[in-house]
Amino acid sequence: MKAVVWHGNQDVRVDDVSDPNVEESTDAIIRVTSSGICGSDLHLYGVLGMFMEEGDVLGHEPMGIVEEVGADVKDIQPGDRVVIPFNIVCGHCWMCERELYAQCETTQVREHDKGAALFGYTKLYGGVPGGQAEYLRVPQAHFGPIKVPHGPPDERFVYLSDVLPTAWQAVVFAEIPKNGSVAVLGLGPIGQMCCRIAFHRGAVRVIGVDLVPERLDLARRYGVETLAFDEVDDIVEHLRELTDGRGPDAVIDAVGMEAHGAPVAELMQRATALLPNRVGAALAERAGIDRLSALSTAIQGVRRGGTLSIIGVYGGQLDPLPMMELFDKGLQIRMGQAHVKRWIPDLLPLVSGDDDPLGTEDLATHVLPLGEAPHAYEIFQKKEDGAIKVLLAPQAA
Repeated sequence: MKAVVWHGNQDVRVDDVSDPNVEESTDAIIRVTSSGICGSDLHLYGVLGMFMEEGDVLGHEPMGIVEEVGADVKDIQPGDRVVIPFNIVCGHCWMCERELYAQCETTQVREHDKGAALFGYTKLYGGVPGGQAEYLRVPQAHFGPIKVPHGPPDERFVYLSDVLPTAWQAVVFAEIPKNGSVAVLGLGPIGQMCCRIAFHRGAVRVIGVDLVPERLDLARRYGVETLAFDEVDDIVEHLRELTDGRGPDAVIDAVGMEAHGAPVAELMQRATALLPNRVGAALAERAGIDRLSALSTAIQGVRRGGTLSIIGVYGGQLDPLPMMELFDKGLQIRMGQAHVKRWIPDLLPLVSGDDDPLGTEDLATHVLPLGEAPHAYEIFQKKEDGAIKVLLAPQAA
């Protein structure tokens, strides 16, 4: 089969790889019809490449049609249309019983002291082949796959794999008070959906911050007040001016470790990515090389007694952390990988109806054949050609 394979820093190719097979009784095989490129995939494309192995198959946002199931998979059968959550979870361990699915104890990668295994996301998270491929082996398929109806386009459902539950969790964690305000830093796919979900859950003021004109334009179409990062002298002061001098009730950091506005940290990240894998990996995990511009803005910008929700990915140690400011402002901070299956009961009805209240069919700017994956990665990373969200279509549904 064809699959998107990592070969090195900023070097992905579409290669012929072995077809997957059912290996455990809880496995399933799906024929992939759509698979998203995530901002997290761009981390692997660049700054976190030291955790990859040449030949790794990328991708953790797939959906498709069930081809085969193991003996212990009862809830889905061949022919079913399913979305595959990015985290691989058993559904019955101590963590899963508490809906902390991203920490599943059955698939935890204890060798690297990490949480639940993920599709297509480095040896740190299990080295499981990803879903930017024609076919995908799905472990723990007795619990993980989300069955969706045939008929509506993939764009209606594919974001249940990651984008929608991640954004939903970010908004829940932000604890925006009724009729309250929230600032969303970063208007990529996750940030866009954070804005829409915040309105859906009762926020009356949503302020989006980014520097890409197409992202700002898309957010404005959904009623978001926007601030262009590179056109405002002081983002923090501007946020306060918009919110009676206090700052928003909550701030969502949907940017993470590749924030703009930190040239020294950016240089360190790029230099680390070029080191031998063993050395670069040690530095990435143990040294403070993440770009902290977005996090610093979030801490400074949120009102006293407010909540900071971190959904953007950070890869290194954050040192120093402004403990005096955090303590003095009395902030609550929540963060973490999305517990995908926890939020599906809230989300599935919203994407299954005819009205599409979250605008899922409006998010993808590019739907490209799998063979164009190298080009897709390039334009997504460089923010070219208006690329906000890119889907790969390995095969027609």
